[in-house]
Amino acid sequence: MVMSFFRRPDESGIEHIEAQVQRMVNDARHTFDLALNAITGGSVETVADEVRRTDRRINVTEMEIRRELVVHFAVHGGADATEMLVFMNMIKDLERIGDYNKNIFDLAEEGVSFAGADDLERILAFRDETSSRIAEMGEILTVQDGERARAFIARGDEIRHEFDRLISELVHSTEPAVTAVPRALLYRFLKRVTAHCLNVVSSVVMPVDRLDYFDEAADTQA
Repeated sequence: MVMSFFRRPDESGIEHIEAQVQRMVNDARHTFDLALNAITGGSVETVADEVRRTDRRINVTEMEIRRELVVHFAVHGGADATEMLVFMNMIKDLERIGDYNKNIFDLAEEGVSFAGADDLERILAFRDETSSRIAEMGEILTVQDGERARAFIARGDEIRHEFDRLISELVHSTEPAVTAVPRALLYRFLKRVTAHCLNVVSSVVMPVDRLDYFDEAADTQA
């Protein structure tokens, strides 16, 4: 298990960092829910400020964690170098989830709405599963359950491949751009959220040299 010091009882500094990571997870889920609700027929204008405010808080929390990790490393030295690298990668992925959530919300602000669309049920299913998986990601980090992490990763791979298939279909479809482009962008953003969630959870079971295994460079499409 990579994160061997995640819950070390004598490390109040690390416990505080753990709490900040969970705040990033909660904020990431919050912005995701707001963005997906906006694009599937919910309010756009009334939640715009909340989306941007929460996204800024994610960014600020990331910077705070980085500073605290530097201080922790300076005090404890090289013994915690691997764990510091894991945390640095983790918060980068959480910040990127927030960015993709904002990209989805940007579509809603551009006037994209799937309310009443023939494929709304499928989009809502993706919304519900992805939102639940962001929450589950935080739970897995807390309990450090390797078996649950591996199941999370296996399902995430299936979801990523499903998004690849849907994007490929849209690229080659004869649907008008106003129909195909918003869906291709949405599936692209959902795929990236899924991939960054996998990166975060991979810290529980993968060696440090395989961190970011699910990042953009590992993808063959989209």
